[in-house]
Amino acid sequence: MSEPEDGGSRRGALIGLVVAAVMLAVGLWLAHSLTAASKMQDCVMSGRSNCNVIEPAR
Repeated sequence: MSEPEDGGSRRGALIGLVVAAVMLAVGLWLAHSLTAASKMQDCVMSGRSNCNVIEPAR
């Protein structure tokens, strides 16, 4: 009997981990983007004319 190589299973697990990490990063970015768009839309729908985000000076 020949023993299966461990390199293949480790490579598959590593690829799966990278894919999961990329999906998590894209999901977090998408959630942040949708939250910002929702806040802007709520501001505009409330009748305000100045809904720009004001960044504090550093």
